[in-house]
Amino acid sequence: MTVAREWGNAMNRRFIDWIWNIRGSLTLVPGQSSDDAFRRLDPLFQEAGTRHERSADTLTFRKKNQAAQDKMAVFDAGILQVREDAAGPVLHYRLKSRALLFCFLAPLLFLGFAQATVMIGQWEKASAQSTEKKPEKKKDVALPQHPIDAFLGAPAPEKPKKDKEKNAEDEDKPSPTAAYVFAALFATLYVVGRILEARLVKSLFRRKLLGV
Repeated sequence: MTVAREWGNAMNRRFIDWIWNIRGSLTLVPGQSSDDAFRRLDPLFQEAGTRHERSADTLTFRKKNQAAQDKMAVFDAGILQVREDAAGPVLHYRLKSRALLFCFLAPLLFLGFAQATVMIGQWEKASAQSTEKKPEKKKDVALPQHPIDAFLGAPAPEKPKKDKEKNAEDEDKPSPTAAYVFAALFATLYVVGRILEARLVKSLFRRKLLGV
């Protein structure tokens, strides 16, 4: 029962951890050993703020306060492992990124702000309507007209509409537009970053393994 529960928890974590984890694999050059592969990759883990440990065919690393020039600065931790597959030795890796997690959660946060803004606007409108007293209807007062215009039969001048007051009311209403814009921006950053970083790190590992 305990094994089944642990397996279920692992599957549940796997179902959501793709959000901030990048997984991939690379087939090693024929005849290339795990020692040679990790030796070629070692310079990537000698950057400032990076700690790594090697155990047999597995390498784990963690980064803290990594520099911007670090080629793997977007990742905070990870594990690389060489396994024997049908095609030969293959490097499998799983890399964690808090930056990706932030870009994934940020749109949800801003969408929440937008929904709250809409609800506040509706509440304020309902509150204003409930407390507003119905204004007494004022009699239309004729505006002064030039005697010559009246003699010629010209229509009396109309009272100007209060457009400025209406515009002022519209400007005072809270708008969720800014929150929607930021939500779309971070959603785009996440999608682009998720795809781009996966390709970049795979290309980086390939070049190092080939000694390019």
